[in-house]
Amino acid sequence: MADQYQKHRLKMVDAQIRARGIKDRRVLAAMEKIPRHWFIDEGLVNQAYNDSPLPIDRQQTISQPYIVALMTEAMQLTGREKVLEIGTGSGYQTAILAELAERVFSIERIAVLASRARKVLDVLNYYNVAIRVGDGTYGWREESPFAAIMVTAGAPRVPQLLIEQLDVGGRLVIPVGGRHSQVLMKLTRQSEDPADIKQEELGGCRFVDLIGEHGWDDK
Repeated sequence: MADQYQKHRLKMVDAQIRARGIKDRRVLAAMEKIPRHWFIDEGLVNQAYNDSPLPIDRQQTISQPYIVALMTEAMQLTGREKVLEIGTGSGYQTAILAELAERVFSIERIAVLASRARKVLDVLNYYNVAIRVGDGTYGWREESPFAAIMVTAGAPRVPQLLIEQLDVGGRLVIPVGGRHSQVLMKLTRQSEDPADIKQEELGGCRFVDLIGEHGWDDK
């Protein structure tokens, strides 16, 4: 079965990711390596490498593989960074980041998801990940500044606290828009002034809501 899944991963990367223009070799290698099916409910394992998001517990999702690759490439990781992830979810994106960065801090508001992700990450020996349960829209100030921040839920606006926790030159990748569709944004902090931000649009997307004090209400 392991060989079967490896073939599926290689096919996924070739057809869904490399073919759509993702060029970062480290990102491609990470997605060829990490077993996405480990992060998915047993009943959906046969869909693990499909070109689509999949539901996980508590009305959350594991993102489409291409979106995972696109967001990760936009963070421009070299392996020496300290990064922040808002929305641990299944832990799959967390594992990708852990493969590519020196240290990952991840915040998940749903305790059962955080616990489940921690167990899978430990089995895969990703001990460079710290996970805590809480409101991710506040960030993780005591560990800032971060070289890169990824938000894996759709926000009505960019939380200012996250921009303030970026290092100079740091990148924030976040879906911004309404509750049914967003634009994937990349923001780069240009100087010590948190208002000095370069913004880029990476395309349309649809994520679950970013719930929190500086996101959407939990309704």
